[in-house]
Amino acid sequence: MAKHNLNELQYFVIIAREGSFTRAAAILGVTQSALSQAMNGLEARLQIRLLTRTTRSVSPTAAGERLLNAIGHRLDEIESELDELTELRDKPAGTVRITCGDHVLRTTILPKLTPLLREYPDINIEFDVNYGFRDIVADRFDAGVRMGDTIDKDMIATPIGPPLRMAVAASPEYFAPRTAPRKPQDLLSHNCINMRLQSSGGIYVWEFQRRGRQLNVRVDGQLIFNTTPNMVDAALAGLGIAALPEEEFAPHIAEGRLVRVLEDWCEPFPGYFLYYPSRRQPSPAFSLVVDALRYSGAPTKVPVVGSRRTGVSQRPKGTIP
Repeated sequence: MAKHNLNELQYFVIIAREGSFTRAAAILGVTQSALSQAMNGLEARLQIRLLTRTTRSVSPTAAGERLLNAIGHRLDEIESELDELTELRDKPAGTVRITCGDHVLRTTILPKLTPLLREYPDINIEFDVNYGFRDIVADRFDAGVRMGDTIDKDMIATPIGPPLRMAVAASPEYFAPRTAPRKPQDLLSHNCINMRLQSSGGIYVWEFQRRGRQLNVRVDGQLIFNTTPNMVDAALAGLGIAALPEEEFAPHIAEGRLVRVLEDWCEPFPGYFLYYPSRRQPSPAFSLVVDALRYSGAPTKVPVVGSRRTGVSQRPKGTIP
């Protein structure tokens, strides 16, 4: 029986996963014509169509889907085993792909990884700045970083920062003609800056807790954003009250550009976590990244499904509409 070209099989898997010859060619570092010729040759030898091609997309046929399910994970395992061979080298090497938000990237991840990158010049790190909940397995990331994220049971979660607190704040100009809220219910009479959750598409319900009492408030206002820097800018411009992790407001509060309210209703909660599949054998480079990011302070509990600040859109008890 004739042996098959493993390069062609790898090309097929990347094309099927990306749904595009253009993106696959960029990932593989080959031309689109080379990919097309390889797929034509593979289909000719197998005497069966593997890919359905249109002017806008590429998708696997039923036979292609079967082949993808049969060999895709095996090629991933081969790639993982090859990555592990870096243990035989004097210095770890390879690329680690991480998806995260831009704020934690600037304030936590890059400062922690800077010494590592200087010590190990053969380690490369690719960051995907994204506010949604990426499927790190399907999208082939090594790890993700999120605050209070829902951690699947087959994931390993490592805290990379201390517990956090929310802060509710607005500019002095906003509060000048208004009475500042003294309890969460008072927010109903204010212009609040909302956030649309990319995970569920719903509007974030503001969450408060004091001495064991949890209270959620569905606020209203003129502005809705899906990124936190824009919310900070809007609050600084006097356009309303915003609620974000206090570290995003900290310099503005310290310098008087923002005024914090309802501080006694904002109790600490678990901070940022690095999470990654438990089934994967980590490469030496990835292990060094995990060790560099690991938070060395007091242990932090991993959030569970339906916990606070997970982005779940259900209407919890104690919610004020």
